[in-house]
Amino acid sequence: MLTLVASVFVFGLLVFFHELGHFSVAKIVGIKVTEFSIGFGPKLAGVTRGETLYTVRLLPLGGFTRMAGMDPNEAGEEADEPRGFNKKTITQRIAVIFAGPLMNFLLAALLLAVIFAFQGIPVATTVISETVPDYPAIQSGLMPGDQVMAINGQRVENWDQLVQLINEQPEQNISVTVLRNGAEQQFSVHTITDESGTGKIGIIPAQESRKLGLIQSLGQGLAWTGKVTVLILDFISKMIFGQAPADLGGPVRVVSEIGKAASVGFLFLLQMTAFLSINLGLFNLFPIPALDGSRILFLFWEKLRGRPVDPVKENFIHLVGFGLLILLMVVITYKDILSIFVNVPGQQ
Repeated sequence: MLTLVASVFVFGLLVFFHELGHFSVAKIVGIKVTEFSIGFGPKLAGVTRGETLYTVRLLPLGGFTRMAGMDPNEAGEEADEPRGFNKKTITQRIAVIFAGPLMNFLLAALLLAVIFAFQGIPVATTVISETVPDYPAIQSGLMPGDQVMAINGQRVENWDQLVQLINEQPEQNISVTVLRNGAEQQFSVHTITDESGTGKIGIIPAQESRKLGLIQSLGQGLAWTGKVTVLILDFISKMIFGQAPADLGGPVRVVSEIGKAASVGFLFLLQMTAFLSINLGLFNLFPIPALDGSRILFLFWEKLRGRPVDPVKENFIHLVGFGLLILLMVVITYKDILSIFVNVPGQQ
């Protein structure tokens, strides 16, 4: 039951913010929005406010913002609506499409900011958490729990300063002063050189949480959203070029991970939601037919050639892309379900 409630909460939040981006910018630029929906399939509930029908539908794995002038098969007044999507400038249309993924990044930043404000941000200390096997630190006698106080007699106040002093001295004998059992001790350590040419001794810092104020939390939320985005793009590029295994998860695995996160705690669930929101924002920006990135690409092409692509042909391309995405989702879901049964405890 917890997994179900948590999954509805997470998917609902992701979809709501994504569609809210499309909806808000459409309203700002004066487009007529006929329906704002959370979910697909049969309508569970709906209410009309002004010219827009707001609905909740059965399947919570998506949503849509229906705007006049987007469907080439529209007939009657909607097809010639002066406030239709197709009547707006290319810049305005791109802004409407881009606003959906953008809201997913903003949602991630807000969720991370909440976590940093209430739980704190992880900060590396000068206390050694682990020593890496076969590296100079462990060979020289440094141990987990030691607090590094100085490098070559120069006192260190934080992890960044410690790292800088070691990085500057590759293949050198350095003196490391640590606090162990209330007394300071000195160790001679010969640094090695890593692939980037900087010095390393093989220590991993202990982490502590530091709570932040509202403004700092928002700043760190944006910064961490950027860092996670870069890491995801780096992993995707490595996966494409065969440098990392293709590890794709569908709705079944996502729901399973959401359930695990919810069982740990609400803030951990928010962290999972933030990472999923970044993934959703990035995925939608890929130039794959049926996704926002593809629609933006068509608009750029319209700008370059000076006239729009035939909307019937464009919709057909998106329809084919949507079908292929559904097929891919079915295959991934099958693999997820199979992995669950294969990894059932007790099976050999």
